[in-house]
Amino acid sequence: MATPRLTTKFAEAVRPQKDRQAAHPDAQVPGLELRVSPGGRKVWSFRYRTAEGRQRRMSLGQFPSVDLGDARDRAFKVLASVSDGKDPAADGRKAKEAERNRAIRTFGDLADAYLIACETGKWRPKNKTKRPSTLATETAMLKRHIRPAIGKLDLNELTRRKVRTLLHGMTDAGIGAGANKTHAIIRQVCAYAISEELMVINPGIGLTPPSAMKPRQRVMTDPELRRWWDALERYPADLRTPPKEGEIEGEAVTVGRPMRIALQLATLLLQRRGEVAGMALAELNLDEATWLIPGERAKNGKPHLVPLPPRAVKLIREALTLANEGRETASAHVFPSRHKPGQPFRPDSLSHAMAELTLALGIDDATPHDLRRTGSTALTSERLGISPFIRSKVLGHTSDAGGGSAVSAAHYDANLYIAEKRRALEGWEGLLLCVSEERPRPSNVTLIAEVAA
Repeated sequence: MATPRLTTKFAEAVRPQKDRQAAHPDAQVPGLELRVSPGGRKVWSFRYRTAEGRQRRMSLGQFPSVDLGDARDRAFKVLASVSDGKDPAADGRKAKEAERNRAIRTFGDLADAYLIACETGKWRPKNKTKRPSTLATETAMLKRHIRPAIGKLDLNELTRRKVRTLLHGMTDAGIGAGANKTHAIIRQVCAYAISEELMVINPGIGLTPPSAMKPRQRVMTDPELRRWWDALERYPADLRTPPKEGEIEGEAVTVGRPMRIALQLATLLLQRRGEVAGMALAELNLDEATWLIPGERAKNGKPHLVPLPPRAVKLIREALTLANEGRETASAHVFPSRHKPGQPFRPDSLSHAMAELTLALGIDDATPHDLRRTGSTALTSERLGISPFIRSKVLGHTSDAGGGSAVSAAHYDANLYIAEKRRALEGWEGLLLCVSEERPRPSNVTLIAEVAA
């Protein structure tokens, strides 16, 4: 059957096909097509062969902005250019690439492009899309430390020496962990630039870490846990920070009940602060006493089922009652933000509240992650006797098994270990309530050492 000659009337009337893009060739100009997407977008496309025999396709514009006559004229101009030995499609791509590269001139421009590429999933280090919380942290670090120092530098002016100067300046100011994070972000931004052929050498590579960071080993003692849990549960009205020099008394500490419940749940459930802060009603099944953290909120990107011990269920029900006071519709979050409607607590708000409370309670240098480490240490101690494998399942880590066992666990083991995780968390809850003297202490339960490990 002969190829029909396209007409303007046909171009106006043709309808999209549901499941695929349709191509309607023109008999008058071989290679010219009207391509119609399933969404109804109509674009003129032209195919040709270069002098070397390579087949190319290029867009000539969208119908009706470019009508049939204009599309044919453009196709003839492409053919004339090809006959002169040129490759219009390749030349057009090079011109667009050059224009894009001109737009990314400074490190600040590059950082903007990097953040957009990460947010859209175009750039996925380790084949994983970065979480919004990670991007928020990187954005803040760029704004605070990186852009003021090197943001206005042209890419060809960014050297290892200038990166080293920035990092050393931070460590000299006592910013250790922040300097390491800054170093990592610069390396990642420059790695993106190399992938986009904007840079040839990564100036962040080849530098030693600016600060030698030791992993934290803080584990709270039984007396500290007792003071901590008692303050969260009963909350002394006269709680104040230690007085500063020249002051008679310190500042009053005010931490609302919803925040204290969030910190109690962080203590009981041993999950990350961001996971607790963002706890959503849709993630909970309180009748079955479970909490399913979705993959997009879990650090490893996989859904994580947390069995809820009895006190945790009671606390969540109390938090939901507080969250819905005075509301016409139920809150989607267990801990809704007071300042941003529709949003949960910020993860760092738990850290700030804990810092104020521990300062007032005389508990030195303790963070929400130390609560997680304290419970984790108790799980595998002689007090509870939980295996490291189940402890990792409770914490949402990957398996502790190695070698072939790790392969089997990753690819063939769909067991969620719900019963084992429930026994572990109920054991930790029981121990914590014994330590806090809410329950009688069995004779075989011993105290954690009075000094922190």
